[in-house]
Amino acid sequence: MSDTDRLAAAFVESSRNTMLSWLLVAVLVVVILGGGYLERYESVLFGIVAIAVIAAPAIAFRDPTVMPPWYFVGLICLPVLWEAFAPQPLVTAVVPSLALATLGLLLAVELHRFTQLRLVPWFAVVLTTLFAMAMGGLLNVLRWSADVLVGTTFLLDGRSQDAINAAVMIELGYVTVAGVVAGAIFYYYFTRVAPEPDSRMTVPARSTGEASATRSVEEGGDEPVDETVLSDRLGISVRRQTQLVRIMQLALVGLLVYGLWTLQLPVVTNAVLALLITFIPAVLERDYHIAVEPGLALWVTTAVFLHAIGTAGLYDAIGPYDHLTHTLSATVVAAAGYATLRGIHLHGESIHLPRWAMFAFTVVFVLAMGVVWELLEFAVDQGALLLGMEPILAQHGIDDTIVDMIFNTLGAIIVAAWGTVYLTEVSETFADLLEERFGGPDDSGPNG
Repeated sequence: MSDTDRLAAAFVESSRNTMLSWLLVAVLVVVILGGGYLERYESVLFGIVAIAVIAAPAIAFRDPTVMPPWYFVGLICLPVLWEAFAPQPLVTAVVPSLALATLGLLLAVELHRFTQLRLVPWFAVVLTTLFAMAMGGLLNVLRWSADVLVGTTFLLDGRSQDAINAAVMIELGYVTVAGVVAGAIFYYYFTRVAPEPDSRMTVPARSTGEASATRSVEEGGDEPVDETVLSDRLGISVRRQTQLVRIMQLALVGLLVYGLWTLQLPVVTNAVLALLITFIPAVLERDYHIAVEPGLALWVTTAVFLHAIGTAGLYDAIGPYDHLTHTLSATVVAAAGYATLRGIHLHGESIHLPRWAMFAFTVVFVLAMGVVWELLEFAVDQGALLLGMEPILAQHGIDDTIVDMIFNTLGAIIVAAWGTVYLTEVSETFADLLEERFGGPDDSGPNG
């Protein structure tokens, strides 16, 4: 069975499975009706989306037997069933996050079947894990936005900013754990225990010639892939760009000395990390032959430089400065995510990511990494408080956290919409590196 066919195992042919799956869909219908009556609009929205995803193949084929395994549908319904029948309410976000991850997996498989998107199990599982984390962050952004704009009390319910932030961070921690656990379960399912898939959900693998053609031709058209060198668009010479990078590196050394002189651990730590990151483009080019032209190196260096000097007082002195650095840092993360995704897309024979998928997955990647960053900030902050030290990274309440996530998303959208043309050469050389390391197009990923 090919890797692309393995994903079809998310849908099985069985009269017993059909009956149980539709029975669970009926439970979701009850949830929608009950949620509307009780004004639990999150439950209503979840139920509608879940039914749409679960029933989409049955509707597309006009055949009610094309359904996911009942245990997948059961995972999606688990939070609802728990609330209805369990003696104790849910105290963590693990169960809802498992449901969300399962929903994300089914959505990925359906996009794989009904669009030009092509995935393999390991890649679909990675995306599902990132999707769960990203949706956990996005859900809290939407809750906070509703509280601020409409006056609801999803998050802003009278508790202190720090108390709400701590609760959200704990929830996102559970979401992350659930996403990883779900990913492991799904990978084991597809590679070890998956039943015979529904033949109607299988898709043919792309030919080697078709995969190779995507290096120069975009999906759905005859136009070559856009390629623009960022260095040529900055209005200053390449030599001047390199000089600016060196100046910022020297400034970071000066910031490090200042932090050591004044015994400010946050300044020292951020200066060291920023300085190390500025050398990553050179290391990638020297050791891995991944082309990072001076404009991209300047982009990365500027982002980490502005963050590092912010810890020396600018974050406290200038309110919007934090928004600027988060947006700029998010563009760098988005660039790394896009270059990696497109490199895999070019290298993989069975993986194909159309432009809309590149856009969506880049935003999901940044949202997920934003969750990881906020969790890291929270852990460092709490650890420093326990040790009686000044935090290296600090959070300032739920408003600060959510606004950071919003500007992270803005940075991701900027890169996904307008910045990808500057990353063509990087992604192509990364694809060449994959080919060199793995001996040609190979979609099986680690351990097949």
